[in-house]
This record gives sequence, structure tokens and C-alpha cells, in this order.
Amino acid sequence: MHKARTNPINLFAMHGALILYTIIALFPVFVILINSFKTRKAIFREPLALPDADTFSLIGYQTVMKQGDFFLYFQNSLIVTVASLFFVLLFGAMAAFALAEYRFKGNLWMGLYLALGIMIPIRIGTVAILEMMVATGLVNTLWALILVYTAQGLPLAVFILSEFMRQVSDDLKNAGRIDGLSEYTIFFRLVLPLVRPAMATVAVFNMIPIWNDLWFPLILAPAEETKTLTLGSQVFIGQFVTDWNAVLSALSMAILPVLILYVIFSRQLIRGITSGAVK
Repeated sequence: MHKARTNPINLFAMHGALILYTIIALFPVFVILINSFKTRKAIFREPLALPDADTFSLIGYQTVMKQGDFFLYFQNSLIVTVASLFFVLLFGAMAAFALAEYRFKGNLWMGLYLALGIMIPIRIGTVAILEMMVATGLVNTLWALILVYTAQGLPLAVFILSEFMRQVSDDLKNAGRIDGLSEYTIFFRLVLPLVRPAMATVAVFNMIPIWNDLWFPLILAPAEETKTLTLGSQVFIGQFVTDWNAVLSALSMAILPVLILYVIFSRQLIRGITSGAVK
């Protein structure tokens, strides 16, 4: 096994496959970014060419700033994403700690019930969710999106975090109890710092679908003052004419925050993904 791992041919094949996958994954992002700085004719004439002195143009970004309230859309997306991740991580970690730490009747069934949320798409219940939001007066509010995304992200958060919670040393928690620490103090001061890589993994896995979602903003919060960045970008897509410069520019600006956050939390994400495989 050791020879297989150090075999140059295997290493070359593995790295080649990873590089190929990286190129395929980043290619759409690259195309969007370079075409956002080109004229409309250049986008269709040479979509893969880099912008030069003749094709370079900022008309798309200028249109986004003038016609669409980009900063309001960005603010709404940021509020919804950050608030949803906060509640997903908080409630998900607390539920995972309870399932991993305490043995009670129905513990296993509770975990299986939460796991169903991973297998059943939340969009199946869109009609029921809309009726609930109308009844509670939350339509066209950011709270409607925050509550839906929190419910959407909790099953995966509980599933991942509960496995990491079980790996935390019982001796450490029992020592805290002997010292007189409450269960809340043990949870926040002893357990949570040890599962930060797993929480970063959960945050990244939930952040991207929330940030990119168009379905629920279109149904639950279509008002101008509650539009998210993804929904606000649709203003440049018409039935007969589409302003591709503005669309690509809006998408480029929407991609950047996700890329920045991924770079910041990439080390924690990798640790969270790989630590579960090593005992």
C-alpha cells in the first residue's frame, strides 16, 4: 500500500485528475469574469478571448450601478446569508450536542427523522411554506427567507456536527462537570472550539446554496426592498432582449464574496472534511 501511494505514476494520475476537475469547475467562473469586461459584440464574437484595448468595456458594471439597486440587493443577500448561517450553526450544534451527548428514548429515531431533511428537498413544501408565510404576515420580509434557509440547513448541520461531537473526549466534558461548569458552559467553551473545522464545513456547504438561491426569494420576497442579489440580477434579463453585459457584471460581483469567504475558511473546510476520516 505504501508503494502504491508513493508510485510516481499514481501520484501523477491523481494530481492530473484533480487539476482537470479544478479547470472544469473554474472554467465557467473564468468565462463570466472575462466577458463582464468586454463589449456586447466581443462577448458573442470571441467569448473565450481576454479583453484587449478594443474590446475592454465597463458598460456592464455601469449599467448595474445605475439601473439596479445593487447595494440594496447585496445587503439583503448578506443579511439573509449571515443570519441563516448563524441560526443553522447555533441550533444545529446544540441539537447535535444533545443527540451525541445524551442517551434518551427515541434518540436514534430523532436522528433518523432529522436525516430525512437531507433526502427530501424543501422545495416540495413550497405551497405549504407560502401559505404559512402569508398567514403569519412574513411575505416580502427577509425573515421569511431566513426561517426557510435555517430549516433547510439544519438537517445537514445536525448530521455532520453530531459525528464530530461524538469524537470529543468524554474525560474533558466530565472534568468540566466536576469543576462545576454548567452544560451550556461545557458546550460553548469546551466543545464548540474543538469542532470549529466541522462548523466551517457546514457553513460553506450551506452558504453557497443560500447565496445563489433564486426559488424562495422569487416566491417569498419578490418586493423591490427585499430582493436578493440573485433575484435582482434578473431585472437585466428580458423576454426578448437581455443585457448580457449587465448580467455578467452582476454575476461577477455576486461571485466575489463567495470566493473571498472560501479562501478565508478553506483551511478550516479542508480540516473539517478530512478529520472525520482519521481516528
